[in-house]
Amino acid sequence: MLPCTIRMRICIARLWRPPEVPSLSRNYTNRSTSRFSRLGGDLPSLDHFLQRERAIKLWREILRGCRQVSDFNTKRETLDFAKEEFRRNKDIKDLTQIRYLISTGKTQWETFQRYISGL
Repeated sequence: MLPCTIRMRICIARLWRPPEVPSLSRNYTNRSTSRFSRLGGDLPSLDHFLQRERAIKLWREILRGCRQVSDFNTKRETLDFAKEEFRRNKDIKDLTQIRYLISTGKTQWETFQRYISGL
């Protein structure tokens, strides 16, 4: 008969199984087909992504244009108005409404630029 410690080791060896390691290729395919991002939210569609880029482009154009305004109060009011509009509309998901807001914002900005250049 085997000593007690050896019998214990044999029993533990029979019960112990190495942890299963998932294959890397399967892990990558699961990530790419998932509709959720690393941060836990839904991934935006391509159209939403493109409209987001257009909104960022408009925002940067407004910031650059405001640098050229010489009157401090006018500059501050313009930036505050633009910030408030972007914040108020940041949670909109409807693509037609997003497109409308971007085109309206561009029109308002072009009107403001003509007004400033006339001063």
